[in-house]
Amino acid sequence: MKPTTLHDQAWPYVVTLLPPGFAETARSSQALVRRRNVPDAATLLRLALAYAVSDLSLKDVAAWAHAMEVAEITGPGLFYRLREAEGWLQQVLAETLQTDVARTEVGVAGRIRIVDATVLTGPANTGTDWRAHVQVEPTTGTLRSVEVTDVHGGEGYGRFALEPGDIVLGDQGYARARGIAAVRDAEAHVVVRVTPQAIRLCDQERRVLRLLDMAVGVPQVGSQEWAILVPVPPDRPSKAAGSWSLAKAKDWIPARLVASRTQKGAVIWLLTTVGLPAVQVLRLYRLRWQVELAFKRLKSLLHLDTLPTRQGPTAKSWLLARLLAAALAQRLANPAGPLSPWGYELREAGVHP
Repeated sequence: MKPTTLHDQAWPYVVTLLPPGFAETARSSQALVRRRNVPDAATLLRLALAYAVSDLSLKDVAAWAHAMEVAEITGPGLFYRLREAEGWLQQVLAETLQTDVARTEVGVAGRIRIVDATVLTGPANTGTDWRAHVQVEPTTGTLRSVEVTDVHGGEGYGRFALEPGDIVLGDQGYARARGIAAVRDAEAHVVVRVTPQAIRLCDQERRVLRLLDMAVGVPQVGSQEWAILVPVPPDRPSKAAGSWSLAKAKDWIPARLVASRTQKGAVIWLLTTVGLPAVQVLRLYRLRWQVELAFKRLKSLLHLDTLPTRQGPTAKSWLLARLLAAALAQRLANPAGPLSPWGYELREAGVHP
């Protein structure tokens, strides 16, 4: 087997981009209890990344590690290590993405957050195995936070920590009254696309609005808006969807409905709680396209949707390691903050074992 140079030249620089305490968390999370055949946390992470981005089998990664004198480990041994490292990889990914989110120049004071989720499937499956819930930076589309869940983990604003004044952009999957209420409870705002069947909306007299009837009045060019109320369902509604009475609504959220047409005449409905002109709300929502571009990069360049197994013990570790590779790649390609001539982060000697 000819030795490959997986991570060989770039690896010393990649290590400088990892969270300073990643070695300590490897021990505290039980990912590296015994160091036999894997000398340190950096080596374990290198093995995980090699498996995630190379598309080699566990056996082949172990052979590569032997040839490159990275570690002496077998395929089954690497399987065990990756299975136990799931929680640690998730922590390292989260800490790597914990950087200041830039304020986009759209004339608003609040921090813009773009959130969405994408479906990931394993071999020979046409349904959903996993979901990646992400937040991206509005001006560059770089990842800011990621959560990986199984098929039961639905989309929702509650997965993201919000601060007062934040403006969260979401597609129609986030047009849920409880989620909007959670955002408002955090003193943040939403700009979210809605569809006629997605959410129950009412006028100021608490009468249900019918968007299909209202679409007739939307101009061909420009926008139109209405002051509306969003009824929040009771905590335990009937099992039948939409069967709860408005009289039982636990809260009513003041909002605005903004409508505009595409060049093909289709009506785009946006619900917002932020006090901006309709045109600016529409411009804000256009930023949401950054998350779609991020998904395209993750799937076309890193092949995030080509899981080696569907629900195997290492499936989530593989996903987390590949997402970590994406987070490190975006920092290597476009490091945040002031740059030095070295092009990577200088640290004091002895920080990494």
